[in-house]
Amino acid sequence: MAPEDALRAIDIGCDGILVSNHGGRQLDRAIASAVALPEIAVALEGRAPIIVDGGIVSGTDVFVALALGATATMVGRPILWGLAAAGAEGVRRVLTGYRDELDHAMGLAGVSSIADFGRDLVA
Repeated sequence: MAPEDALRAIDIGCDGILVSNHGGRQLDRAIASAVALPEIAVALEGRAPIIVDGGIVSGTDVFVALALGATATMVGRPILWGLAAAGAEGVRRVLTGYRDELDHAMGLAGVSSIADFGRDLVA
Protein backbone atom coordinates (compact mmCIF):
# COMPACT_ATOMS: atom_id res chain seq x y z
CA MET A 1 0.00 0.00 0.00
CA ALA A 2 3.09 2.27 0.03
CA PRO A 3 5.48 3.08 -2.82
CA GLU A 4 8.48 2.58 -0.54
CA ASP A 5 7.36 -0.95 0.34
CA ALA A 6 6.81 -1.79 -3.33
CA LEU A 7 10.27 -0.54 -4.26
CA ARG A 8 11.87 -2.48 -1.42
CA ALA A 9 10.07 -5.66 -2.49
CA ILE A 10 11.37 -5.33 -6.05
CA ASP A 11 14.87 -4.48 -4.82
CA ILE A 12 15.03 -7.71 -2.79
CA GLY A 13 13.89 -9.83 -5.70
CA CYS A 14 10.09 -9.95 -5.86
CA ASP A 15 8.83 -10.46 -9.40
CA GLY A 16 5.70 -8.35 -8.95
CA ILE A 17 3.59 -6.32 -6.57
CA LEU A 18 0.12 -6.93 -5.18
CA VAL A 19 -1.63 -3.75 -4.12
CA SER A 20 -4.35 -4.73 -1.65
CA ASN A 21 -5.95 -3.46 1.52
CA HIS A 22 -7.45 -6.93 2.08
CA GLY A 23 -10.95 -5.64 1.46
CA GLY A 24 -10.53 -3.14 4.29
CA ARG A 25 -10.91 -5.94 6.81
CA GLN A 26 -7.42 -5.79 8.31
CA LEU A 27 -7.18 -2.15 9.36
CA ASP A 28 -10.16 0.08 9.92
CA ARG A 29 -9.98 3.19 7.72
CA ALA A 30 -7.17 1.82 5.52
CA ILE A 31 -6.90 3.67 2.24
CA ALA A 32 -8.45 2.08 -0.80
CA SER A 33 -6.22 0.12 -3.15
CA ALA A 34 -7.18 2.51 -5.96
CA VAL A 35 -5.84 5.42 -3.90
CA ALA A 36 -2.48 3.71 -3.29
CA LEU A 37 -2.12 2.33 -6.82
CA PRO A 38 -1.11 5.45 -8.82
CA GLU A 39 1.81 6.37 -6.55
CA ILE A 40 3.05 2.79 -6.55
CA ALA A 41 2.85 2.60 -10.34
CA VAL A 42 4.81 5.86 -10.69
CA ALA A 43 7.45 4.68 -8.20
CA LEU A 44 7.98 1.34 -9.94
CA GLU A 45 8.33 2.90 -13.41
CA GLY A 46 7.36 -0.36 -15.11
CA ARG A 47 9.99 -2.45 -13.30
CA ALA A 48 7.46 -5.12 -12.32
CA PRO A 49 3.86 -6.15 -12.91
CA ILE A 50 1.32 -4.66 -10.50
CA ILE A 51 -1.78 -6.63 -9.58
CA VAL A 52 -4.50 -4.79 -7.68
CA ASP A 53 -7.17 -6.23 -5.42
CA GLY A 54 -10.05 -4.70 -3.53
CA GLY A 55 -13.25 -3.15 -4.76
CA ILE A 56 -13.06 -4.67 -8.25
CA VAL A 57 -16.74 -5.47 -8.73
CA SER A 58 -17.27 -4.50 -12.38
CA GLY A 59 -15.54 -4.18 -15.70
CA THR A 60 -15.48 -0.43 -15.16
CA ASP A 61 -13.48 -1.02 -11.97
CA VAL A 62 -11.02 -3.07 -14.04
CA PHE A 63 -10.82 -0.17 -16.51
CA VAL A 64 -10.01 2.31 -13.74
CA ALA A 65 -7.39 0.04 -12.16
CA LEU A 66 -5.62 -0.48 -15.48
CA ALA A 67 -5.74 3.24 -16.22
CA LEU A 68 -4.19 3.96 -12.81
CA GLY A 69 -1.25 1.67 -13.52
CA ALA A 70 -2.25 -1.89 -12.70
CA THR A 71 -1.08 -4.68 -14.97
CA ALA A 72 -4.00 -6.87 -13.90
CA THR A 73 -6.74 -7.08 -11.29
CA MET A 74 -7.96 -9.79 -9.00
CA VAL A 75 -11.63 -10.59 -8.51
CA GLY A 76 -12.81 -12.32 -5.38
CA ARG A 77 -16.27 -12.11 -3.97
CA PRO A 78 -18.23 -11.59 -7.22
CA ILE A 79 -16.88 -14.92 -8.51
CA LEU A 80 -18.03 -16.61 -5.31
CA TRP A 81 -21.45 -14.97 -5.61
CA GLY A 82 -21.77 -16.26 -9.16
CA LEU A 83 -20.68 -19.72 -8.06
CA ALA A 84 -23.15 -19.76 -5.18
CA ALA A 85 -26.01 -18.52 -7.36
CA ALA A 86 -25.55 -20.67 -10.44
CA GLY A 87 -22.45 -22.84 -10.21
CA ALA A 88 -19.99 -22.80 -13.09
CA GLU A 89 -22.52 -21.00 -15.29
CA GLY A 90 -22.76 -18.23 -12.70
CA VAL A 91 -18.97 -17.80 -12.71
CA ARG A 92 -19.03 -17.66 -16.52
CA ARG A 93 -21.72 -14.96 -16.42
CA VAL A 94 -19.75 -12.89 -13.92
CA LEU A 95 -16.56 -13.06 -15.98
CA THR A 96 -18.44 -12.36 -19.22
CA GLY A 97 -20.02 -9.34 -17.55
CA TYR A 98 -16.61 -8.04 -16.54
CA ARG A 99 -15.29 -8.47 -20.09
CA ASP A 100 -18.32 -6.80 -21.66
CA GLU A 101 -18.24 -3.86 -19.21
CA LEU A 102 -14.51 -3.37 -19.78
CA ASP A 103 -15.04 -3.41 -23.54
CA HIS A 104 -17.88 -0.89 -23.20
CA ALA A 105 -15.82 1.44 -20.98
CA MET A 106 -12.93 1.27 -23.43
CA GLY A 107 -15.25 2.23 -26.28
CA LEU A 108 -16.67 5.16 -24.36
CA ALA A 109 -13.14 6.33 -23.52
CA GLY A 110 -12.03 6.02 -27.13
CA VAL A 111 -9.32 3.41 -26.57
CA SER A 112 -9.07 0.14 -28.44
CA SER A 113 -6.14 -1.40 -26.58
CA ILE A 114 -5.03 -1.64 -22.98
CA ALA A 115 -1.67 -0.34 -24.23
CA ASP A 116 -3.47 2.99 -24.84
CA PHE A 117 -4.52 3.32 -21.19
CA GLY A 118 -3.24 6.16 -19.06
CA ARG A 119 -4.14 8.10 -15.95
CA ASP A 120 -5.68 10.79 -18.14
CA LEU A 121 -8.65 8.44 -18.70
CA VAL A 122 -9.84 8.75 -15.10
CA ALA A 123 -10.26 11.57 -12.62
